[in-house]
Amino acid sequence: MTSKISILTLSMKAAVALSAELFVSPTGGLPTAGGNTAGVSVSDAELGDLFPVDVLGTSIVIAGGVIAAGAAVEAAATGRAITRNTGVAVARALDAAAAAGDRIRVVLIPN
Repeated sequence: MTSKISILTLSMKAAVALSAELFVSPTGGLPTAGGNTAGVSVSDAELGDLFPVDVLGTSIVIAGGVIAAGAAVEAAATGRAITRNTGVAVARALDAAAAAGDRIRVVLIPN
């Protein structure tokens, strides 16, 4: 079982329909590829809904590809976690992801 320890969870208003366990932008939508994020969505949300976002601590996010444990992570435009290339490091992977769609624990990096 994958667990998390959220130190701070805030409510945001969804700018688009969102699924749980994705990085979200500071405006409540999907992030730009490699861009800054507010945190990770805790639940699904429809446009205009208030939804919880983990912004500090550890969270669970869906991987967009292979990620090594300990790797710096950036957000893909889909909100999934990918190994940091040239984007903003928004988290560090606590678990390895063998493939896209794996759920992994990350330590969030405030930006």
